[in-house]
Amino acid sequence: MNIKTVFRALRHKNYRLFFAGQSISLIGTWMQMIAVSWLVYSMTNSAFLLGLVGFSSQISTFLLAPLAGVIADRHHRHRLLLITQSLAMLQALVLFVLYVTHTIAVWHILCLSFFLGAVNAFDIPVRQSFTVDMINEREDLSNAIALNSSMVNAARLIGPSIGGILIALFGEGTCFLINALSYIAVLFSLVMMKLPRWERSSRHKEPVMLQLKEGFSYALNFMPIRTILMLLAVISFVAGGSQALMPVFARDIFHGGSRTLGLLMAASGLGALTGAIYLAGRKNVLGLGKVIAWAAGIFGLGIIVFSRTSVLMIGMPILLFSGFGMMVQMASSNIILQTIVEEDKRGRVMSFYTMAFMGLSPFGSLFSGVLAAKIGADNTLLWGGLFCIIAAIVYALQLKTLRKYIRPVYIQKGIIIEPVH
Repeated sequence: MNIKTVFRALRHKNYRLFFAGQSISLIGTWMQMIAVSWLVYSMTNSAFLLGLVGFSSQISTFLLAPLAGVIADRHHRHRLLLITQSLAMLQALVLFVLYVTHTIAVWHILCLSFFLGAVNAFDIPVRQSFTVDMINEREDLSNAIALNSSMVNAARLIGPSIGGILIALFGEGTCFLINALSYIAVLFSLVMMKLPRWERSSRHKEPVMLQLKEGFSYALNFMPIRTILMLLAVISFVAGGSQALMPVFARDIFHGGSRTLGLLMAASGLGALTGAIYLAGRKNVLGLGKVIAWAAGIFGLGIIVFSRTSVLMIGMPILLFSGFGMMVQMASSNIILQTIVEEDKRGRVMSFYTMAFMGLSPFGSLFSGVLAAKIGADNTLLWGGLFCIIAAIVYALQLKTLRKYIRPVYIQKGIIIEPVH
């Protein structure tokens, strides 16, 4: 694999700044996520409340993402990111203050998680859409999206590992503080960017609800977008549930503590990072439709096998494979969507991607918490994995039809060159 090919999007200065700032900030984000999960489970010993916190952190994303997509298409994305990243920093600071003053309660965590979810509802589709604004040459867009995924998952690998150690040594509050400080890096990178002057078009004056309806109609009526989003929703639903139940596996099945939880999340993160690097090494988007199908199957199979083991040293390699499958499926979906979408609808389509990617995850967390209380965490993951494999097969059966819709778009954009007769 050619290193220059893997990191080719970094030749664009704005993207290079963004990549550096986000790489630091996301480590703090993952540290906070593991700290919140461990704190809630330590305080309550409740798988249901663990699922409820996961639900509260992302249900607002599901509800607000469509509106956020319209805003991403109507307003300056760079300025919107400055606002959302500042608000996320504020949320981490409030968590830290509540923790160090010994006043933190589960309802505080629920409310602050809901607030952060609302911020992410705007931040994620704006950030996804903003990628194209930082890349001067469109052939590097798919590489930039894959590098975004590698950045998230490198942080997912590093953050929980460090977080698990810091929780054991100093408590969860340290992770909250580090996360708050890490936002300085991404805010600095945004301020340092030099972007073309943003022009408001006449379409930005149209009623919000009209543009929202237009976005829904476009996504639902174009089969490739609709089919990719449906499979992504299934994978995200199961992935959200499996992540919410990791503290249960760490403590009750593998008989460990916060470090064990960090190891489990790091194993999944390493697999996801490997998947993102694999995608970054690809030269173009061709063939990713088939990749989505087998990656979804790998994730489902990995979750099934993981649910049947009680040995940590066996569970970690299995999570690595399932993490690989999950990330390749999700990032490949992102790449195809951003390639085929019409430019004036990019923000709205990426908001639907956010709904499927992040918005369905809280329902998975809540459902898994309820189901785990009745049939156990292991059996909950078993059924989730079976559900993913069925969804992957249904998607694979539609691949031939999907290619008929996507091929003309690829030809129009010069991705496929038709021979001249």
